[in-house]
Amino acid sequence: MRNLTEISSFTLVGLSDHPQTMNALFVLFLLIYLMTLFTNLLIFFLVLTDYHLHNPMYFFLANLAFLDLCYSSVTSPRMFFDLVTKSRSISIPACITQVFFYISFVCSELFLLSAMSYDRYIAICHPLHYKLIMSWRVCIQMASLIWVAGYSISLVYTLFLLRLSFCRTSSIHNFFCDVPHLYQITCTDPFINMMVIFVLGGSTGLGAFLLTFFPYIYIFSTILRIHSKTGKRKAFSTCTSHLTVVFIFYGCFIFIYLVPSSNDIVNLNKLFTVITSLINPLLNPLIYSLRNKDLMEALMKSYFHLKLIQASW
Repeated sequence: MRNLTEISSFTLVGLSDHPQTMNALFVLFLLIYLMTLFTNLLIFFLVLTDYHLHNPMYFFLANLAFLDLCYSSVTSPRMFFDLVTKSRSISIPACITQVFFYISFVCSELFLLSAMSYDRYIAICHPLHYKLIMSWRVCIQMASLIWVAGYSISLVYTLFLLRLSFCRTSSIHNFFCDVPHLYQITCTDPFINMMVIFVLGGSTGLGAFLLTFFPYIYIFSTILRIHSKTGKRKAFSTCTSHLTVVFIFYGCFIFIYLVPSSNDIVNLNKLFTVITSLINPLLNPLIYSLRNKDLMEALMKSYFHLKLIQASW
Protein backbone atom coordinates (compact mmCIF):
# COMPACT_ATOMS: atom_id res chain seq x y z
CA MET A 1 0.00 0.00 0.00
CA ARG A 2 1.12 3.52 -0.75
CA ASN A 3 1.28 5.70 2.32
CA LEU A 4 2.27 8.86 0.45
CA THR A 5 -0.15 11.61 -0.41
CA GLU A 6 -0.28 12.50 -4.08
CA ILE A 7 0.21 16.14 -4.95
CA SER A 8 -1.92 18.19 -7.33
CA SER A 9 0.51 20.91 -8.39
CA PHE A 10 4.20 21.62 -8.92
CA THR A 11 6.44 24.51 -8.00
CA LEU A 12 8.57 25.94 -10.78
CA VAL A 13 11.85 27.00 -9.18
CA GLY A 14 12.51 29.40 -12.05
CA LEU A 15 15.71 31.23 -12.87
CA SER A 16 16.31 33.31 -9.75
CA ASP A 17 15.01 34.06 -6.25
CA HIS A 18 16.29 37.64 -6.03
CA PRO A 19 13.56 40.26 -6.66
CA GLN A 20 15.86 42.70 -8.48
CA THR A 21 17.24 39.93 -10.68
CA MET A 22 13.73 38.70 -11.43
CA ASN A 23 12.62 42.20 -12.46
CA ALA A 24 15.65 42.59 -14.71
CA LEU A 25 15.07 39.16 -16.26
CA PHE A 26 11.41 40.03 -16.86
CA VAL A 27 12.30 43.19 -18.79
CA LEU A 28 15.10 41.50 -20.75
CA PHE A 29 13.15 38.37 -21.68
CA LEU A 30 10.01 40.33 -22.49
CA LEU A 31 11.96 42.45 -24.98
CA ILE A 32 13.47 39.31 -26.52
CA TYR A 33 10.06 37.65 -26.74
CA LEU A 34 8.45 40.71 -28.36
CA MET A 35 11.30 40.86 -30.88
CA THR A 36 10.79 37.14 -31.52
CA LEU A 37 7.10 37.67 -32.21
CA PHE A 38 7.81 40.64 -34.48
CA THR A 39 10.61 39.07 -36.54
CA ASN A 40 8.91 35.70 -37.06
CA LEU A 41 5.56 37.29 -37.89
CA LEU A 42 7.37 39.61 -40.29
CA ILE A 43 8.99 36.73 -42.16
CA PHE A 44 5.69 34.85 -42.22
CA PHE A 45 3.93 37.96 -43.58
CA LEU A 46 6.61 38.63 -46.21
CA VAL A 47 6.52 35.07 -47.53
CA LEU A 48 2.74 35.12 -47.57
CA THR A 49 2.35 38.43 -49.42
CA ASP A 50 5.35 38.67 -51.79
CA TYR A 51 4.90 36.44 -54.84
CA HIS A 52 8.70 36.48 -55.43
CA LEU A 53 8.99 34.41 -52.26
CA HIS A 54 6.38 31.85 -53.30
CA ASN A 55 8.76 28.94 -53.71
CA PRO A 56 9.53 25.83 -51.61
CA MET A 57 12.53 27.30 -49.76
CA TYR A 58 10.55 30.24 -48.41
CA PHE A 59 7.48 28.10 -47.84
CA PHE A 60 9.49 26.00 -45.38
CA LEU A 61 11.05 29.15 -43.94
CA ALA A 62 7.56 30.49 -43.21
CA ASN A 63 6.75 27.21 -41.46
CA LEU A 64 9.95 27.55 -39.43
CA ALA A 65 9.01 31.09 -38.41
CA PHE A 66 5.56 29.94 -37.32
CA LEU A 67 7.00 26.99 -35.38
CA ASP A 68 9.53 29.24 -33.62
CA LEU A 69 6.74 31.58 -32.65
CA CYS A 70 4.65 28.70 -31.31
CA TYR A 71 7.19 26.87 -29.22
CA SER A 72 8.57 30.09 -27.77
CA SER A 73 5.01 30.99 -26.75
CA VAL A 74 4.57 27.66 -24.95
CA THR A 75 7.10 28.57 -22.24
CA SER A 76 7.58 32.35 -22.27
CA PRO A 77 4.15 33.66 -21.12
CA ARG A 78 4.18 31.31 -18.13
CA MET A 79 7.69 32.47 -17.24
CA PHE A 80 6.61 36.12 -17.42
CA PHE A 81 3.62 35.39 -15.20
CA ASP A 82 5.85 33.76 -12.57
CA LEU A 83 8.40 36.57 -12.69
CA VAL A 84 5.71 39.21 -12.12
CA THR A 85 3.41 37.50 -9.63
CA LYS A 86 6.11 35.47 -7.82
CA SER A 87 3.53 32.64 -7.93
CA ARG A 88 5.37 29.59 -9.21
CA SER A 89 2.68 26.99 -8.69
CA ILE A 90 1.44 25.12 -11.76
CA SER A 91 -1.22 22.40 -11.74
CA ILE A 92 -0.38 18.94 -13.03
CA PRO A 93 -2.85 19.15 -15.99
CA ALA A 94 -1.37 22.52 -17.01
CA CYS A 95 2.13 21.11 -16.69
CA ILE A 96 1.37 18.08 -18.86
CA THR A 97 -0.37 20.31 -21.42
CA GLN A 98 2.76 22.46 -21.60
CA VAL A 99 4.86 19.33 -22.11
CA PHE A 100 2.57 18.16 -24.93
CA PHE A 101 2.80 21.35 -26.95
CA TYR A 102 6.50 21.87 -26.27
CA ILE A 103 7.42 18.37 -27.49
CA SER A 104 5.11 18.62 -30.51
CA PHE A 105 6.68 21.89 -31.70
CA VAL A 106 10.24 20.72 -31.05
CA CYS A 107 9.67 17.44 -32.93
CA SER A 108 8.00 19.30 -35.78
CA GLU A 109 11.00 21.60 -36.04
CA LEU A 110 13.36 18.61 -36.13
CA PHE A 111 11.46 17.22 -39.12
CA LEU A 112 11.16 20.63 -40.74
CA LEU A 113 14.94 21.13 -40.65
CA SER A 114 15.22 17.76 -42.40
CA ALA A 115 12.73 18.86 -45.05
CA MET A 116 14.71 22.06 -45.60
CA SER A 117 17.87 19.97 -46.10
CA TYR A 118 16.06 17.87 -48.70
CA ASP A 119 14.88 21.03 -50.44
CA ARG A 120 18.47 22.34 -50.65
CA TYR A 121 19.64 18.93 -51.90
CA ILE A 122 17.15 18.94 -54.78
CA ALA A 123 17.86 22.61 -55.61
CA ILE A 124 21.63 22.14 -55.81
CA CYS A 125 22.06 18.52 -56.94
CA HIS A 126 19.04 18.29 -59.29
CA PRO A 127 18.30 21.90 -60.33
CA LEU A 128 16.67 20.96 -63.66
CA HIS A 129 14.08 18.79 -61.90
CA TYR A 130 13.60 21.08 -58.90
CA LYS A 131 10.19 22.49 -59.85
CA LEU A 132 8.91 19.05 -60.82
CA ILE A 133 10.09 17.31 -57.63
CA MET A 134 9.36 20.15 -55.18
CA SER A 135 5.89 20.99 -56.45
CA TRP A 136 3.42 22.84 -54.25
CA ARG A 137 1.51 19.62 -53.72
CA VAL A 138 4.64 17.88 -52.43
CA CYS A 139 5.55 20.84 -50.20
CA ILE A 140 2.10 20.96 -48.61
CA GLN A 141 2.12 17.19 -48.10
CA MET A 142 5.55 17.39 -46.46
CA ALA A 143 4.49 20.26 -44.18
CA SER A 144 1.29 18.45 -43.20
CA LEU A 145 3.23 15.27 -42.42
CA ILE A 146 5.71 17.27 -40.32
CA TRP A 147 2.97 18.80 -38.16
CA VAL A 148 1.05 15.51 -37.81
CA ALA A 149 4.23 13.61 -36.89
CA GLY A 150 5.15 16.20 -34.27
CA TYR A 151 1.74 16.04 -32.61
CA SER A 152 1.59 12.23 -32.83
CA ILE A 153 4.96 11.70 -31.15
CA SER A 154 4.09 14.22 -28.47
CA LEU A 155 0.75 12.52 -27.88
CA VAL A 156 2.51 9.20 -27.20
CA TYR A 157 4.80 10.84 -24.64
CA THR A 158 1.87 12.61 -23.00
CA LEU A 159 -0.29 9.50 -22.74
CA PHE A 160 2.55 7.67 -21.00
CA LEU A 161 2.98 10.64 -18.64
CA LEU A 162 -0.60 10.11 -17.46
CA ARG A 163 0.38 6.79 -15.87
CA LEU A 164 2.71 8.60 -13.46
CA SER A 165 1.72 9.77 -10.01
CA PHE A 166 3.56 12.44 -8.04
CA CYS A 167 4.04 12.33 -4.31
CA ARG A 168 7.63 13.40 -3.78
CA THR A 169 9.00 16.90 -3.74
CA SER A 170 6.95 19.07 -6.08
CA SER A 171 9.82 21.36 -7.11
CA ILE A 172 10.81 21.49 -10.77
CA HIS A 173 14.22 23.08 -11.20
CA ASN A 174 13.39 25.07 -14.29
CA PHE A 175 10.97 27.73 -15.50
CA PHE A 176 8.71 25.30 -17.39
CA CYS A 177 7.67 21.65 -17.33
CA ASP A 178 9.67 19.11 -19.26
CA VAL A 179 9.70 15.32 -19.36
CA PRO A 180 13.04 14.71 -17.54
CA HIS A 181 11.95 16.95 -14.65
CA LEU A 182 8.73 14.98 -14.20
CA TYR A 183 10.64 11.69 -14.11
CA GLN A 184 12.81 13.05 -11.31
CA ILE A 185 9.85 13.79 -9.00
CA THR A 186 7.47 10.92 -9.78
CA CYS A 187 6.78 8.22 -7.21
CA THR A 188 5.89 5.76 -10.00
CA ASP A 189 8.62 3.67 -11.58
CA PRO A 190 9.35 5.59 -14.84
CA PHE A 191 11.12 2.63 -16.50
CA ILE A 192 8.41 2.16 -19.15
CA ASN A 193 8.39 5.88 -19.91
CA MET A 194 12.17 5.95 -20.20
CA MET A 195 12.07 2.99 -22.58
CA VAL A 196 9.51 4.85 -24.71
CA ILE A 197 11.85 7.85 -24.82
CA PHE A 198 14.82 5.60 -25.61
CA VAL A 199 13.05 3.79 -28.47
CA LEU A 200 10.74 6.46 -29.89
CA GLY A 201 12.83 9.49 -28.99
CA GLY A 202 16.07 7.85 -30.05
CA SER A 203 14.72 6.73 -33.41
CA THR A 204 13.07 10.11 -33.99
CA GLY A 205 16.16 12.10 -33.07
CA LEU A 206 18.60 9.88 -34.95
CA GLY A 207 16.34 9.71 -37.99
CA ALA A 208 15.87 13.47 -38.12
CA PHE A 209 19.62 13.97 -37.60
CA LEU A 210 20.54 11.67 -40.49
CA LEU A 211 17.87 13.13 -42.79
CA THR A 212 19.19 16.61 -41.99
CA PHE A 213 22.94 16.05 -42.42
CA PHE A 214 23.14 13.17 -44.91
CA PRO A 215 21.96 15.30 -47.91
CA TYR A 216 24.84 17.70 -47.27
CA ILE A 217 27.35 15.02 -48.25
CA TYR A 218 25.94 15.18 -51.77
CA ILE A 219 25.37 18.93 -51.59
CA PHE A 220 29.02 19.72 -50.76
CA SER A 221 30.34 17.23 -53.29
CA THR A 222 28.18 18.89 -55.95
CA ILE A 223 29.28 22.39 -54.91
CA LEU A 224 32.97 21.41 -55.10
CA ARG A 225 32.45 20.34 -58.71
CA ILE A 226 31.12 23.79 -59.67
CA HIS A 227 33.84 25.61 -61.64
CA SER A 228 32.48 29.14 -61.25
CA LYS A 229 33.48 30.90 -58.02
CA THR A 230 30.27 32.91 -58.19
CA GLY A 231 28.25 29.71 -58.53
CA LYS A 232 30.05 28.13 -55.58
CA ARG A 233 29.52 31.23 -53.45
CA LYS A 234 25.82 31.37 -54.30
CA ALA A 235 25.34 27.66 -53.58
CA PHE A 236 27.18 27.91 -50.26
CA SER A 237 25.19 30.98 -49.23
CA THR A 238 21.90 29.10 -49.63
CA CYS A 239 23.16 26.41 -47.23
CA THR A 240 25.08 28.31 -44.55
CA SER A 241 21.99 29.92 -43.02
CA HIS A 242 20.24 26.57 -42.71
CA LEU A 243 23.33 24.85 -41.32
CA THR A 244 23.83 27.61 -38.75
CA VAL A 245 20.26 27.19 -37.50
CA VAL A 246 20.67 23.39 -37.44
CA PHE A 247 23.92 23.44 -35.46
CA ILE A 248 22.55 25.86 -32.85
CA PHE A 249 19.31 23.88 -32.51
CA TYR A 250 20.96 20.46 -32.19
CA GLY A 251 23.80 21.77 -30.03
CA CYS A 252 21.45 23.15 -27.38
CA PHE A 253 19.23 20.08 -27.26
CA ILE A 254 22.19 17.69 -27.11
CA PHE A 255 23.50 19.55 -24.06
CA ILE A 256 20.09 19.71 -22.36
CA TYR A 257 19.04 16.10 -22.88
CA LEU A 258 22.20 14.04 -23.45
CA VAL A 259 24.70 15.57 -21.01
CA PRO A 260 24.31 13.79 -17.62
CA SER A 261 22.58 16.04 -15.12
CA SER A 262 24.34 17.06 -11.90
CA ASN A 263 24.16 19.84 -9.34
CA ASP A 264 27.15 21.53 -10.96
CA ILE A 265 25.47 22.07 -14.32
CA VAL A 266 21.89 22.85 -13.23
CA ASN A 267 22.35 26.58 -13.88
CA LEU A 268 24.15 25.88 -17.16
CA ASN A 269 21.28 23.62 -18.18
CA LYS A 270 18.85 26.45 -17.42
CA LEU A 271 20.94 28.78 -19.58
CA PHE A 272 20.75 26.42 -22.56
CA THR A 273 17.03 26.01 -21.97
CA VAL A 274 16.62 29.79 -22.15
CA ILE A 275 18.67 29.84 -25.35
CA THR A 276 16.51 27.09 -26.85
CA SER A 277 13.12 28.54 -25.91
CA LEU A 278 13.84 32.28 -26.20
CA ILE A 279 17.06 33.05 -28.08
CA ASN A 280 16.88 30.48 -30.90
CA PRO A 281 13.44 31.59 -32.13
CA LEU A 282 14.84 35.13 -32.38
CA LEU A 283 18.14 34.11 -33.99
CA ASN A 284 16.56 31.99 -36.72
CA PRO A 285 14.76 34.81 -38.58
CA LEU A 286 17.77 37.10 -38.12
CA ILE A 287 20.15 34.49 -39.55
CA TYR A 288 17.94 33.94 -42.58
CA SER A 289 16.94 37.55 -43.20
CA LEU A 290 20.36 39.20 -42.80
CA ARG A 291 21.96 36.76 -45.24
CA ASN A 292 19.10 36.68 -47.72
CA LYS A 293 18.86 39.23 -50.50
CA ASP A 294 15.33 38.24 -51.54
CA LEU A 295 13.96 38.71 -48.03
CA MET A 296 15.64 42.08 -47.64
CA GLU A 297 14.23 43.23 -50.98
CA ALA A 298 10.75 42.04 -49.99
CA LEU A 299 11.11 43.92 -46.70
CA MET A 300 12.12 47.13 -48.47
CA LYS A 301 9.23 46.82 -50.93
CA SER A 302 6.79 46.35 -48.07
CA TYR A 303 8.27 49.36 -46.28
CA PHE A 304 7.95 51.65 -49.30
CA HIS A 305 4.45 50.32 -49.95
CA LEU A 306 3.42 51.27 -46.42
CA LYS A 307 4.99 54.71 -46.88
CA LEU A 308 2.95 55.24 -50.04
CA ILE A 309 -0.24 54.22 -48.24
CA GLN A 310 0.53 56.65 -45.41
CA ALA A 311 1.27 59.41 -47.89
CA SER A 312 -2.07 58.83 -49.66
CA TRP A 313 -3.87 59.40 -46.34
